[in-house]
Amino acid sequence: RNQQRAAQVRDSFEPQSLDLQPVGELTIMPLIDARTATGALAGEAGVSYFIEVGDTRLLFDLGYNAQKESPSPLQRNAAALNVDLDTVDAAVISHRHLDHVGGLTAQMAHSFILPSEKLAQQRVPVYVPEPLEHPTADVRVVEGPQIIAPGVATIGPIPRALFEMGWTPEQALAVNLAGKGIVLIVGCGHQGVRNIVERTEALFDEPLYGLVGGLHFPITGSPVQRVAGADRPPWEPLSKDDANEAIHYLQLKGLKRMALSPHDSCEWALNAFHDAWGSAFDVVTVGQQIRFSGNGREEVV
Repeated sequence: RNQQRAAQVRDSFEPQSLDLQPVGELTIMPLIDARTATGALAGEAGVSYFIEVGDTRLLFDLGYNAQKESPSPLQRNAAALNVDLDTVDAAVISHRHLDHVGGLTAQMAHSFILPSEKLAQQRVPVYVPEPLEHPTADVRVVEGPQIIAPGVATIGPIPRALFEMGWTPEQALAVNLAGKGIVLIVGCGHQGVRNIVERTEALFDEPLYGLVGGLHFPITGSPVQRVAGADRPPWEPLSKDDANEAIHYLQLKGLKRMALSPHDSCEWALNAFHDAWGSAFDVVTVGQQIRFSGNGREEVV
């Protein structure tokens, strides 16, 4: 029933055009992910990216903190990388899973944990893909595509019915890089690669240029993960064919740069994407900034 419901929501989407102004540069500093640049940084199976677009600073997802540490891995990594979380202009939560909202307690409470008390006190906007509660934050439920900052838009929630996790609406961010096209920033990719790309094409005239984040391909990893993040029954888990199909599809769409998160994709998948994009591929790594430059300027890969 949830699969039918999700399909109806996706099929009922009416194409619209978002006039997203171009930006000259985009930088993404992973604060939480499974791989770290040095042993001094904390890695975990969660996601949090510090994004700078022009004068705008965004926090995309809020990590996991499985051990309920204080300060959290997110806070410790931010301090070590000289990222001032108090300067964030807005936060965006891709979806309500424990590794993106700050832990199991937050997920069960339909809430999230901000890594800075000052952000909550200042009522910084937090864009969420479904109704969530927070005692002090300015929670803004995203019901469809919308511009949230100059050059930055959410493509809106796209629902998927996952076999173990149930109804899962997830949103991704789109940044219009001047002279090159749209860079997508994705949490887990539970929406499905085709659904993400088709929604992006329906919103923007610019071509797809880059993608950063998770696409959930734990092909040779945990058997639980292969089932939990899929919309198929346990006897039809995610396979190498699924990953190869996604790679082929993104290549056909002309994707120029790819950075895949290891928090939900196995080493085999990381290598397969690397083989497809070569020097234009990054593994998302805590402490290694990913930079995109527009207007023909050379990029640091």
